[in-house]
Parts: sequence; C-alpha cells; structure tokens
Amino acid sequence: MLENDPTPDSWEYSLYIPNDPRAVPVSRRTLRLILTLHGLIHLADTAELLASELVSNAVLHTKGPAGLRVRYRDGILRIGAWDTDPEPPEPPGESEELADAENGRGFALVRACADVWGWQPLSRLGHRGKLVWCDLPAA
Repeated sequence: MLENDPTPDSWEYSLYIPNDPRAVPVSRRTLRLILTLHGLIHLADTAELLASELVSNAVLHTKGPAGLRVRYRDGILRIGAWDTDPEPPEPPGESEELADAENGRGFALVRACADVWGWQPLSRLGHRGKLVWCDLPAA
C-alpha cells in the first residue's frame, strides 16, 4: 500500500500480451505475484485457473493482441481478458453436454468457479474488442 494511496483497499493491474500461447503462463504467474503482494494468495489457485481459461480464449480465438485485467474492489477480485474480437463469447454448455466435447469446457469451468461472469464491448489501443470477466469474493 502506498502512503498517499486514497483507496488502499482497491487496485487494478493490466498486462498487455501478444497473440502467443506463451502469454497464458506469463499471465498466470503475473496474477499469482499480484495476489501474493496484496495478501490474497488464498485466491491464487482458483484465480489462476480462471485467468488461464479467459486468456487462452482471447489468444486462441482472435488474431490481435490481448490483455489480462485484474481488479480488486469492495472485497471482490475481478479477472478479465480483453481481446480484439467484438463478438460475444459462446455461452457455456451444461456440464453433462461437455463431457465428450472437444472444446467449450473453459467457460463451464469459469461458470462453476466464479460467482458471476460476463462480457462487455471494449476498445483498447485503437482496437475494438471485448472484455470477458469473472468475479471471485476475497472472503
């Protein structure tokens, strides 16, 4: 916490990443470090899983740059992945439907592990796209 920080209980980080599968482990490790530094290590395993799914989708299904966005406010950790595709993500199927599916399990994991998830149109660095996010309570 910085001495002059007017909101010591809220913070936000953004990590801009290239369209490269190696960005997924970089995002996970960065997220773990952020959570450790802010005393939220107890959220790290679930948060890493969620970030991996969101960032993987951003890298696999788009051609442009992407980003990891992590925000903490009012006891809620929000993890988001920005990508250059303005189309909404496919909603997750039911767990039973996904047992033999080749893909599509990622959002089912997000739905199962996060309190809530959603998406919104968003522009970054001159690129149109979307932010797909999910929330974890810190308690």
